[in-house]
Amino acid sequence: MKYLRFPALGREVSQLVLGSMVFSMDDLGLTFDLLNEYLDLGGNLVDTAHIYGGGNSERALGRWIAATGRRDEIFILTKGAHHNVDRRRVTAEDITCDLRDSLARLGTDYVDLYVLHRDDPLQPVGGIMEALNSHIAAGRILAIGASNWTIPRIEAANAYAADRGLKGFCLSSNHLSLAAPKEPVWLGCVDVRDAASRAWHARTQFPLMPWSSQARGFFSGLFSPEVTDNDLMVRVYYSRANWARLDRARELGLQRGFQPIEVALAWVLHQPFPCFPLIGPRTVEELHSCVRALDLSISAAEAAWLDTGETPATP
Repeated sequence: MKYLRFPALGREVSQLVLGSMVFSMDDLGLTFDLLNEYLDLGGNLVDTAHIYGGGNSERALGRWIAATGRRDEIFILTKGAHHNVDRRRVTAEDITCDLRDSLARLGTDYVDLYVLHRDDPLQPVGGIMEALNSHIAAGRILAIGASNWTIPRIEAANAYAADRGLKGFCLSSNHLSLAAPKEPVWLGCVDVRDAASRAWHARTQFPLMPWSSQARGFFSGLFSPEVTDNDLMVRVYYSRANWARLDRARELGLQRGFQPIEVALAWVLHQPFPCFPLIGPRTVEELHSCVRALDLSISAAEAAWLDTGETPATP
C-alpha cells in the first residue's frame, strides 16, 4: 500500500480507499473478506454512505467492527444528506438525522470524515457549515468534505468557515477517471476531469477522493462497442475517444505487464495533487488488482498520452 499525509486527520491515509457498495447484511462473508484483506494489505480508509443498500452497507461495516474490534485501525468516511425523489435534503435537520442513523448503524460514536453526498446550490453555505461544525464540536465528526460540489461552492463554503473560525471542507469527492464521461453518471453528479478543475486541485493541493475511478469497469474487458445491454455504460462512457483510451491502456499494459483496468487506475493515482481513488472491488481478486496499480509508475508524458493519444514534443 502507499500512503499520503492527510492534514485534516494529522495521519497518513492509504491512497486507495475501499468502497463499500457491495457490503451487505446478506453476504457478510464477502464483506468481512474484503475488509480483512484490505487491512492486511495496508489499507486504512473505508468509504460508505447513508443511502448505500438502504443502510445495509453501514450496518455490515458495523457488524465487522463489532466482530473484529478493529475500529481503531481504520478511518471511516460516510456520506449523508443525499436528495430523494421527494425533496432536496442538504439541510441541518437532514444532516443531523442521517449522521445519527449512520453512527447507530456503524456502532461507533464518531466518524473520521463526514462528506455531504450532494449539493443544493439553493441552500446558503452558512447554515450548512454551521450545522456540520456543531457535530464537530460535539465530537461526532473529526473532519468534513463535499461530494458532487462544484469548486466555486467549495470555495464559498470554506471562505465562510475561515471568516468565522470554523472548520472547512478538507476534501472533494467528485468523479474522475481515464474514461471521460459524455454526461453525468447520475443527476447532480460533478466531474473534475476538465483542465480547469484539475488545475485548481494542482494549484491548491486540495485532496480529491474520486468515485468511479475505474469508470465502473469500462477498462475491465467486459465492455466493447458491441456490448450494449448496460444503458448507463453506453450513455456515459461509450465514445470513440474512450475506446481509443482503452486501446492505449491495453498497449501500455502489455508493455509493462499490467491489465488495462490497472493502467486506468494508475492514471488516476498519478495526478499532480493528493488523490485517493475510491475503489469498488467485488471480490478479493479484484482488490488485489487495484493494489497492483500502485506498482505502475507512469510519467507525465505517459499520462498525457493515455488521455489524449498525443506525445509531447521533445524540447
